[in-house]
Amino acid sequence: MADEADIYDGVRSQFPLSFGKQSKSQSPLELIHNATRRTTSTAAASTTVGPADDKPSASEGANSLPPVSSSSKDWVDAFRKPNPKNSKRSENGDKLLMGPPRPPTGLDKGDRIMIGPPRPPPPAGGADDEEEEDEPVVGPPRPPIGGDVEDGDDDDEPVIGPPRPPPSNIESDSEEDMDEEDEDFGYRIPVSNEIVLKGPTKVVSALAVDHSGSRVLSGSYDYTVRMYDFGGMNARLQSFRQLEPSEGHQVRALSWSPTSDRFLCVTGSAQAKIYDRDGLTLGEFVKGDMYIRDLKNTKGHITGLTYGEWHPRAKETILTSSEDGSLRIWDVNDFKSQKQVIKPKLSRHGRVPVTTCTWDCDGKRIAGGIGDGSIQIWNVKAGWGSRPDIHVGNGHTDDITALKFSSDGLILLSRSLDGSLKVWDLRQMKEVLHVFDDLPNNYPQTNISFSPDEQLFLTGTSVEKNSKTGGLLCFFDRVKMELISRVGISPTFSVVQCTWHPKLNQIFATVGDRHEGGTHILYDPTISEKGALACVARAPRKQSVDDFQANPVIHNPHALPLFRDQPTRKRQREKILKDPIKSHKPELPMTGPGFGGRVGSTKGSLLTQYLMKQGGLIKETWMDEDPREAILKYADMAAKDPKYIAPAYADTQPETVFADSDSDEEKK
Repeated sequence: MADEADIYDGVRSQFPLSFGKQSKSQSPLELIHNATRRTTSTAAASTTVGPADDKPSASEGANSLPPVSSSSKDWVDAFRKPNPKNSKRSENGDKLLMGPPRPPTGLDKGDRIMIGPPRPPPPAGGADDEEEEDEPVVGPPRPPIGGDVEDGDDDDEPVIGPPRPPPSNIESDSEEDMDEEDEDFGYRIPVSNEIVLKGPTKVVSALAVDHSGSRVLSGSYDYTVRMYDFGGMNARLQSFRQLEPSEGHQVRALSWSPTSDRFLCVTGSAQAKIYDRDGLTLGEFVKGDMYIRDLKNTKGHITGLTYGEWHPRAKETILTSSEDGSLRIWDVNDFKSQKQVIKPKLSRHGRVPVTTCTWDCDGKRIAGGIGDGSIQIWNVKAGWGSRPDIHVGNGHTDDITALKFSSDGLILLSRSLDGSLKVWDLRQMKEVLHVFDDLPNNYPQTNISFSPDEQLFLTGTSVEKNSKTGGLLCFFDRVKMELISRVGISPTFSVVQCTWHPKLNQIFATVGDRHEGGTHILYDPTISEKGALACVARAPRKQSVDDFQANPVIHNPHALPLFRDQPTRKRQREKILKDPIKSHKPELPMTGPGFGGRVGSTKGSLLTQYLMKQGGLIKETWMDEDPREAILKYADMAAKDPKYIAPAYADTQPETVFADSDSDEEKK
């Protein structure tokens, strides 16, 4: 019996190629990633590396950035090299050749190139050897005679198979080489490709990516929160849900819980909200009494919130800061009251707003940025109060927009509206460790973020009025304390929020202005995982003929005038045309029975009645007479000659007796 595949091929050959279901052509991943690759000008900006002293000249264009310094060209070349952890190097720095050696070059046409392992040596001679030559050889050739060979004779003996790597290279993975490889890998920033999550109509001021990297939250000044799911999102990059937490209030902060099943939303109102993973409201914290002077006696914040963050370990605890000058710790299971109220130490009387707050990586310390420029840190321990354990009076000259602890608990980063980023040593907070200036900042939500290995930290810059430089992402080396790279994100928009996700190895940056906003995702297909790679390669679903989406129009004629739809000019014209008086419509000729004084005075008139009326035989004078006079003209006739009622009661009707009137007027 013939094979089923042969039978199918034989039957299929009788039909044209266009017959049957056609397979869809799929675009290769290389073409997809080439479409999202950053442009030449942007790529040049993304690989700009230099010390912190390098500044762009005034003659450069709007998108131009500082040139590559000679001391950093080796780092720039690391972008084009593969992962150094996947390659071996010799002591001299040359890459080892894995596999069989390449054929020599420069041979004549007559020379033959040996491909594969070398042939075995000829036999030494003898009767037995001659007999073996006649027999066919099955399997690989036998190894040469003489098991142990000294190292000095290795060059004389033939080599079977690929050459062995030198023993010295195996031991070349010393601590110095590993440190160099780790350093090169740490500087490999995923900025080769870029996608943009659009939708907001104003600047995106809040960003949160869950710990698994599957969902992204973005909050904007247009009062909305948009939710994106990489698993269900296609190449159109559209959000699957849009929320408006508090009407008329900007979204200022978003934070996921440690288990990523809920998230915190902080707006310009005095009440923070908790949502589940799908965007359903779980609760809203209570608002305090604004007439109580002492903030410790109020049940909640009394003015707008500035920032909020979930506890990194405890999934029931969150921290919020407000313009009323307090920090509060809440329990998400009780929305009616807070757990702890923290009043910072102030240099002057009155209420000074707390502009930002944060937890450390273990949740054992709280840092707050105060409106007077001070930085205060509290240790969370038994019996702790509002008195700060660390107080830095002159941290910044303007409002502090972000604070960030390192995971080892040694460094604290602070960002401010004064255009600076400061690095603090938590072991000695009296003096700043390093200051990075010339980082313009116009948004109170501009933050700082660490790289996954925390060897780098990054922040965004704002666009100034008279500057030709757009919004940038600036990367700094934690060890050398210098600026190593500026990545151009947008020539016209400011960069507000940024984060480097450790699992995805992708960089998120939010941008925008008063008219438009978006979230840029930078990635590299060779070193990034999931996230943007999953949704970019997923083509959108084609619209079918059967797809139908109705757009219902709701008419409510009895609504209040405030909510009633204003009539359009077309509708007004149609209403006027239906009115014969306003439209001055001429009377149409009668085609049937007449009425209203016209042909056939009644709808049921006959032809004979019409002719008699026209001839004068039937006269209708009742329309010209007074009805009272028409009735009274028969009064005398009815009294003299009654016909109907009076004769019937003439014999039985009693005599009418009228009562005498007592009034004087009637007597007169």
